[in-house]
Amino acid sequence: MSVLDKILGKGPSQGIESDYMDLDLASFETVSGDRPASMYVKIAAINDLKDTPKVKDEVYNGNIVIVDISRLKMDKITYERVLKDLSAVANDINGDIVGLGDQKYVIITPMSIKISREKIVGGA
Repeated sequence: MSVLDKILGKGPSQGIESDYMDLDLASFETVSGDRPASMYVKIAAINDLKDTPKVKDEVYNGNIVIVDISRLKMDKITYERVLKDLSAVANDINGDIVGLGDQKYVIITPMSIKISREKIVGGA
């Protein structure tokens, strides 16, 4: 163990956990102030069929909506009805819809915004 390791407290007693640090993601979030945007990315959760009108309104208003549909997985009929409803909205306004995360999330985009199905991967 070097002198520098002793000063910094990096001794053999510390494990792998010391190789990682916790990040406060809130420090990276910024608020744009009072400047309104022409489009927003909204987050929603649909627990029942009655929750879909709010999501549809946001898409019709020109916003991108990321929807958590994981709770619908327990009821296949409601799950299929909600997805059919949201797909119809995307088709109606010439937007797009795609499932993410083992079909736990759906992203719906407004008019003229398409979602690429190609994944961006790092490396050479």
